[in-house]
Amino acid sequence: MESESESGAAADTPPLETLSFHGDEEIIEVVELDPGPPDPDDLAQEMEDVDFEEEEEEEGNEEGWVLEPQEGVVGSMEGPDDSEVTFALHSASVFCVSLDPKTNTLAVTGGEDDKAFVWRLSDGELLFECAGHKDSVTCAGFSHDSTLVATGDMSGLLKVWQVDTKEEVWSFEAGDLEWMEWHPRAPVLLAGTADGNTWMWKVPNGDCKTFQGPNCPATCGRVLPDGKRAVVGYEDGTIRIWDLKQGSPIHVLKGTEGHQGPLTCVATNQDGSLILTGSVDCQAKLVSATTGKVVGVFRPETVASQPSLGEGEESESNSVESLGFCSVMPLAAVGYLDGTLAVYDLATQTLRHQCQHQSGIVQLLWEAGTAVVYTCSLDGIVRLWDARTGRLLTDYRGHTAEILDFALSKDASLVVTTSGDHKAKVFCVQRPDR
Repeated sequence: MESESESGAAADTPPLETLSFHGDEEIIEVVELDPGPPDPDDLAQEMEDVDFEEEEEEEGNEEGWVLEPQEGVVGSMEGPDDSEVTFALHSASVFCVSLDPKTNTLAVTGGEDDKAFVWRLSDGELLFECAGHKDSVTCAGFSHDSTLVATGDMSGLLKVWQVDTKEEVWSFEAGDLEWMEWHPRAPVLLAGTADGNTWMWKVPNGDCKTFQGPNCPATCGRVLPDGKRAVVGYEDGTIRIWDLKQGSPIHVLKGTEGHQGPLTCVATNQDGSLILTGSVDCQAKLVSATTGKVVGVFRPETVASQPSLGEGEESESNSVESLGFCSVMPLAAVGYLDGTLAVYDLATQTLRHQCQHQSGIVQLLWEAGTAVVYTCSLDGIVRLWDARTGRLLTDYRGHTAEILDFALSKDASLVVTTSGDHKAKVFCVQRPDR
């Protein structure tokens, strides 16, 4: 599109003077995970509004929910099921889940079976199927006011339904889809595609704007909290901060300022002043959204000893898979494919805790208003960590294959997971420290 204004990282990073940091004397510690069975006290209690009728406990009913582990799924993770509700209408791996932001009572899931479903969390009842996709549904989400739900498949077909009428109101075929996200305050949908474009549509009238990146996939993106800018990461390691109204890049980070491999994830803090980017180069970069300067680079000690990218296959055995900011303390968490959860202190830009999982981390989420971080991993387990101490608070089990995505309700009372075992599960979070 228009000429790109390049922004570089200063060699001597200035302190983050705009942030108010809390002092803390915690030392770095490594937490080794006990692979044994969970304590029975950690298991979630049954939800009161679910009517468990015996005749529906055998294989599940037409609504698609079951109450017992399914015999038909064979895996190496058989064991206790801590979930309250299991949604079982998908016939292949379930790739994505999102909760409606207004009430947190509905979920939308999409899967390898080319299907997406909107269903109720309390009892797993199917509300409607988002029909018509022709490839794996990898993206799904509700609009900011929960009135619309969007689904996108790998081929680039995007569809939007009105939730109350269950009717399709808009569709569009873009290039191969990499990511999709709703605007935080308007019925505007954004998506990144393999041709390097970022698309923005008004829904349902379809007004469209494109933001042309480099000639490589736009692998991840996030709308900043002000709703006026978006940060997009690309396969060539570059990062662009876009002005959504003007359609032009405000900042471009490339070369040594960008990443040395494809970007995998991006996140912003609550006020949008800071951006965190992650890549297969195993680095997480802290970027000022205002200046476009890199103000910090995080790389855990366990990763630093590995060969640099391009020196051998080992360099591809690890990557940053997920990251995010704590809303109440100057902390950031980074989840790695090797199973490391690293908690960094933003004030000192040092590693604070390192929490080891037995298998790769798929995603992490911070609980709003606390210093608790949730992780889901390839071993099919959801874990809750106290980021102040690095201590494992509890875990939740029930899947017989890897967890591929998860979502957390606003009040942190429910965790909803999707898995390669063809199931989505609802877990009731019970925490004695709350």
